[in-house]
Amino acid sequence: MIALFHAVLRRELTVAWRCRNDVLVAFAFFVIVGVLFPFGVGSDERLLRTIAPGVVWVTALLSVLLVLPRLFEYDWREGTLEQLVLSPEPVTVWLGAKLLAHWLVAVAPLALLAPPLALLYDAEGVVLWVLPLTLLLGTPMLTLVGAIGAALTLGVRGASMLLALLVLPLFVPVLIFGVDAVVRARNGLPFSGGLALLAGGSLAAAVLAPPACGAALRLAVE
Repeated sequence: MIALFHAVLRRELTVAWRCRNDVLVAFAFFVIVGVLFPFGVGSDERLLRTIAPGVVWVTALLSVLLVLPRLFEYDWREGTLEQLVLSPEPVTVWLGAKLLAHWLVAVAPLALLAPPLALLYDAEGVVLWVLPLTLLLGTPMLTLVGAIGAALTLGVRGASMLLALLVLPLFVPVLIFGVDAVVRARNGLPFSGGLALLAGGSLAAAVLAPPACGAALRLAVE
């Protein structure tokens, strides 16, 4: 199983590099939208510091949503997905590798882009490291929950819109916990509880999402 996991992970990283334009579009969206907000709300430093966690988190959430429709689409069109689903190999192994590769390539770098973006909002001190930390802990849950939605809408007409309607309500708790942790850290209050909720939610999603996603993919290829 470990060999299968590594093989699928290497393949997915290679495919992601060859199809990197989709990922670069999501990164560009994250940066451009984040840069435009200060021009829209003005130069009030207090206001910028207040909205910084929410803006960065909402922009990251939308960037994650932007790349989700492509998660299984290429493999589905090429027939690779059907072979994987019908193979005797455990679905959670190869699917876990696929989702990990997607998160590493398309989502995790958003945490690295968050501190420079937060500087535009006059963020400083603890916010500059708590904000990317919340993204690292919370975005795996967004990816895993979003993968279930992507599997359920695979091959459906208007899949992108339907996917957004399915998963956005489920993304709200992650958004709330992530922003709240950053705000509490900025105000000098204990924020470890928010980080624990994000980490626990991502761990729970890592256990529950692959089987659910695998079942949805079986329905899609039948």
